[in-house]
Amino acid sequence: MGKKATANYSAGIDEAGLGAQLRSTVGRLYRRFRSERAEGSLGDAALEVLTSLHKNGPQTLTALSELARVAPASMSQTVNRLTSARYAIRVPDPNDGRKVLFSATTEGAKVALAARAQRNAWLDAQLQKLTPEEQNTIACACVLMNKIADM
Repeated sequence: MGKKATANYSAGIDEAGLGAQLRSTVGRLYRRFRSERAEGSLGDAALEVLTSLHKNGPQTLTALSELARVAPASMSQTVNRLTSARYAIRVPDPNDGRKVLFSATTEGAKVALAARAQRNAWLDAQLQKLTPEEQNTIACACVLMNKIADM
């Protein structure tokens, strides 16, 4: 991105600063993702857990809680909904019989993949409306936002 483009973008930052603008923008985009969810489908917290179970394999309640940064009691409610819907199952931890692992079922994996595909399709359609230069700018921003997330 050239100096002229940088100057144009930085001129749009309000008094609250770049951090506030980025947080606001990410929040708006997240809300759009949520609005693109199929009617009657799982909520975001449950989809996040189901996707994690599908991608990473069986996990404890504690690990899921830490990943989502929620209290174990909240995560317990989420996994109870998933197990009641038969999207996840409880299995004994083979390394520690006192612990329980949660695992996605075949149906749960299908739900997780379908939700991701639907959201990706929506976002890809929006990105196709941008110029190649704008798409490249977003690709660069993704690298930087991942860097911030990993700090």
